[in-house]
Amino acid sequence: MIVSIVAGLLLGTPFAPASADAAHRVQMDHRGQQVDVTYRSAVDVTHKQVGAVGAPGRPSALRCAWTASVDVHREARHAAGHVMARTISADAPLTGSRPGWCATQRDAIAQDVAARSGKVRDHLLAVAARDQDALVAELDAAHDRVRG
Repeated sequence: MIVSIVAGLLLGTPFAPASADAAHRVQMDHRGQQVDVTYRSAVDVTHKQVGAVGAPGRPSALRCAWTASVDVHREARHAAGHVMARTISADAPLTGSRPGWCATQRDAIAQDVAARSGKVRDHLLAVAARDQDALVAELDAAHDRVRG
């Protein structure tokens, strides 16, 4: 019973990389006006206790499986006053596992995720590149609504 309570408390632990600014800023031109765009990554780590404690004298099969999903939040500020916000969820989250109880592996898992900050940054840049067409379409629609 206590294990399920502890596991429930550990689900959905937000994680923000402390080592670097997780923002990517770009400027683009839209119909002759400047648009400032900021992409920020948000990492959410969930834990799942798997296996069982071994009998005395036998090895334990207890592990903490973790998954870190990466969401990218985009905010675009158009010189005309339009603000477009969007959240794009990750296609392929980071995963891993650690031996033992999730409660005791929390700091080590945070270090594992931080060690993969390069993958998170690469994902952020890839999402920003793929988002350009959608952003232009949103800006066009906002511009057309204002003119109409």
